[in-house]
Amino acid sequence: MTNNIKIIAGVDEAGRGPLAGPVVAAAVILPKNHTIKGLIDSKKLTAIKRENIYNEIIKVSDYGIGIVSHKTIDRVNILQATFKAMNKAILNLNQKPDKSLIDGYGLPNQIIKNEGVIGGDDLIECISAASIIAKVTRDRIMLNIDKVFPEYGFAKHKGYGTKIHMESLKINKASPIHRKSFKPVKENVPTTEWLKNNNKFNQLAIQLVCLDYLNQGYSIININFNIDIYNIKVIKDDLLVFIKVLVKKENNNIPNLSEDNIYKLKNEVLKYKKEVDKVIKSKFEIASITLKKNPLIQVFDINI
Repeated sequence: MTNNIKIIAGVDEAGRGPLAGPVVAAAVILPKNHTIKGLIDSKKLTAIKRENIYNEIIKVSDYGIGIVSHKTIDRVNILQATFKAMNKAILNLNQKPDKSLIDGYGLPNQIIKNEGVIGGDDLIECISAASIIAKVTRDRIMLNIDKVFPEYGFAKHKGYGTKIHMESLKINKASPIHRKSFKPVKENVPTTEWLKNNNKFNQLAIQLVCLDYLNQGYSIININFNIDIYNIKVIKDDLLVFIKVLVKKENNNIPNLSEDNIYKLKNEVLKYKKEVDKVIKSKFEIASITLKKNPLIQVFDINI
């Protein structure tokens, strides 16, 4: 290391191979005298060990995360999407590194000096740390997505092409978060006729609205695919939101809530407040969705 290179960032990704979900990259600048033990390739750690080391890394390190969606992966290809995620991660650091060490091959963009290190996630601590941050971040994303699409088993395989995943893909066809440029997905994209014949339109509408709220930073508490007062319950900070999903048709109006429905919703709020033992705000929203190539979601607040 030369004298003018003082700040080194390790960079790695998670999620190049899966059939669904985003690719996630992380950049980590470790403090010189850190005491973190067990920094190795994240794939060699158990999930519990990864989580523990992740918590240690974020306490003492400067780290940045870059997330690139499945839609961008389909548009630019997985290699270019990975480069985008890595660049985002480096730019999201609080400090500008003098050099970035990339697991595998270096980035073609040398605006920030970087170098590829084959097997770096097992050889260089800052790359190992980035590997752990990227893996834990992506796994958490896929656990949330599993709540929206339980039929695919994302919590178990995180979107990789396991036997269970391939079988569920054939049965359920591709979901909105599958990578349609990947061959096994491309062969299982549902048609409008298939969705109609299998009564999937309402379920798909609810899932798309769920994704929209996830993208806004909400956490999903539960989802009800059956007809009910509400279909989705989410929370962000101290705001609890109940959402009823309606598939938009010509001239359909947003319905008013009956006194009975309002009473039931208020009881749901009181019940949840008691469970979490904290003061929270609450509201009810109706999400009207038009199902087309680029779904349109309109949200209306209803006082409860």
